[in-house]
Amino acid sequence: MSTSEKVLFILESNKDIYISGEEMAGQCSVSRNAVWKAIRDLREKGYDIEAISNKGYKLKGSTDIISAEGILAGLPKELNGAEILVYDSLESTNDKAKELAMKGGKHGTVIVAVTQTGGRGRQDHSFYSPEGGLYMSIILKPEMLSSTDSRAVTSFVGGAVISAIQELTGIESYIDGINDLYVEGKKICGILLEAGSEFDSNTLQWIVAGIGINFDSDISAFPKDVKERASSLFAPGQATITKNALIARIIERILDCQP
Repeated sequence: MSTSEKVLFILESNKDIYISGEEMAGQCSVSRNAVWKAIRDLREKGYDIEAISNKGYKLKGSTDIISAEGILAGLPKELNGAEILVYDSLESTNDKAKELAMKGGKHGTVIVAVTQTGGRGRQDHSFYSPEGGLYMSIILKPEMLSSTDSRAVTSFVGGAVISAIQELTGIESYIDGINDLYVEGKKICGILLEAGSEFDSNTLQWIVAGIGINFDSDISAFPKDVKERASSLFAPGQATITKNALIARIIERILDCQP
């Protein structure tokens, strides 16, 4: 981790609490000047950080920038060693996760993108993925699952997302069809499971679970055929939680309770 990343993790782990530059310097094993430079760097990236003399620095709770540090800060200690990779844009988080899975990516590796340029659902249907959404994929290893039945795993992942949303927001969603989540008759989430197997032995090697959620998306800007049946958890700018918090809770629900 760079100093900026370490400082961000500390701030994300202590939201709404002032942390002194001296304390952060000690935790990061750097000088207070290095902490100040890290704060400046984070502010330039859009983080809203307050500073008060004799109290220190505080990351405002309204800051909602997806980051590996922000996600890790929301995970329980037993999961804060998870490998989380965050990108500004990817063609598809599932494609990136599959690439890593084929290279031996470990169980629980998570790929997150702010936007997708080629997001897709089942049967290669496109999945519109602009800013305001939450797009993530997680690598699951068969030996870590009690069942590898496709419907069971899809249902389990869907249930994990439903539980995470309800716990953090109070919003009740439900599965309709095989892999879509709805709120009051409108789609807010799509789930796509893909897998890889060894050809000779026909042995399942890995599963990638892709999750796309309309978080605080501007539905009015969606393509006409999509916006008529889509909704979002929150209106733009009206979210009561951060994307990092929801991503962390989904990861926790998936990795804590295997199907």
